[in-house]
Amino acid sequence: MPPIALFENPDPAPTVPDGPLHGTRVALQPTVSVAGWPTDAGSAALAGFTALEDATVAQRLRQAGAVLTGLTRASEFGFGLHGSQAGAAVRSGAADAELVLDMMGECRVAAARAGAFGLVPSVGLVSRLGLIGLIPSMERCGLLARSCGTLRTLLATLGGPDGRDFTLDETPPPAPAPLPADVRDVTLGVIPQALDGLPAGQAAGFRAALARLAAAGVTVRELPLPEYELFALVHMIVGSVEASSCAGRYDSVRYGRRPPGAKNWNDMYLGARGAAFGLRVKSFLIQGAFFQFERYAAYENACRIRARLAAAAQRFVSEVDALALPLADTVPEDAAATLAQACAPFAATRLASVTGLPALALPAAGACGALQLVGPRLGDARLIALGETLAALCQERN
Repeated sequence: MPPIALFENPDPAPTVPDGPLHGTRVALQPTVSVAGWPTDAGSAALAGFTALEDATVAQRLRQAGAVLTGLTRASEFGFGLHGSQAGAAVRSGAADAELVLDMMGECRVAAARAGAFGLVPSVGLVSRLGLIGLIPSMERCGLLARSCGTLRTLLATLGGPDGRDFTLDETPPPAPAPLPADVRDVTLGVIPQALDGLPAGQAAGFRAALARLAAAGVTVRELPLPEYELFALVHMIVGSVEASSCAGRYDSVRYGRRPPGAKNWNDMYLGARGAAFGLRVKSFLIQGAFFQFERYAAYENACRIRARLAAAAQRFVSEVDALALPLADTVPEDAAATLAQACAPFAATRLASVTGLPALALPAAGACGALQLVGPRLGDARLIALGETLAALCQERN
């Protein structure tokens, strides 16, 4: 098993300012730039690269008094969780929290695997400046911690406008609406199609969690969505096209190793890109290139479907306190796993990735499986409060 710390902060006990995160130990993945630290994003395409400046999230952590403990092992560009140790630092007690790039549910599944809470914030809330990923319109800086209180403080610290990231909202999020005083006034929406094709154990754990919450007085309401399976299809088409475009920068001119023997610039580009990426990422990029250059109409149609799905999801979360969706807590360990097998654990997490809505992973409790809550955009603070309440209910009834 690889070590939890791929790179430890050479000054693990620096003088830190007083602030809301004073003394909080935060681990990062090498997909987050920290000045002077190795930042290879888990890929040979960035072998030997050292960040020149802090990502906005790293800078805000320091200013709030957090201690950056070091880097944890990441999958290539944070895509999937094969070979990743996301969440291990929190699970082992080596850190109080971790930042995990989330582009199809990585932070949430890692949180479930670690028995922790994981939040992927609303799109446009936390700066992406200095993050290294593959899918700009879907990747967000996920927050993983042992408690919802730590998540709440992290979100308050990291969220808000950033003059160098123009994808962010310029105004702060609205004050969260209060939760119902009685859990019997809480309503969770469940999309029945989300259980189709799930492993039997995962489906049973999800149903057990819902049953326990219902026994405590929470109302569970079915919200059928016949097009639910299209979330995964849209993610694979739109996401792979974005990835194929983004990965074009890794041509060995500025980053990565340059294979010898190239006779011209084109040979150099092809050789460098062929050597730079692992099997799963390479499969994803080839798929994206196919839709980008051979089936562009299918890509355009996927974008239109994405807008329709986002509208449906936004309508659902406006009718209930949150959507409840299943959540896997295991990933394939086989190094030869195909792209489809590597993406299988994220079947239920891609709704939030495609729509940009916030999602909170709740750890398993007793016989109950892990689950995730999805709320309205910019309703992150209320979602954390709701998750804290529901997690306590599940624990009380163990």
